[in-house]
Amino acid sequence: MANKARATFQKREKERARQQKQRDKDARRAEAKETKASSGPRIAGEDPDIAGIRPGPQPVPAEWADDADDADDDDE
Repeated sequence: MANKARATFQKREKERARQQKQRDKDARRAEAKETKASSGPRIAGEDPDIAGIRPGPQPVPAEWADDADDADDDDE
C-alpha cells in the first residue's frame, strides 16, 4: 500500500508543476499584451519587419569601404 501514497504524492507534485506552468504562461501573456499595447500605433498597411527599407542597391557600410580602399592600395 505504500505505492499508492507515493503515486498520490507524485500526482500532487505533477499537478503543482502544471499549475505553476499555467501561472507562468499567464504572466508571459499579460506581459506580451502590455508590451504590444505600449509600443504605440502602427501605420496601417506597413509591415513592421520591413519598415524603413528602401528597394534597390543598399549603401556599403563604412567599415567595408575602408577595407576595400586598403585592398586597392596593396595592389599598387
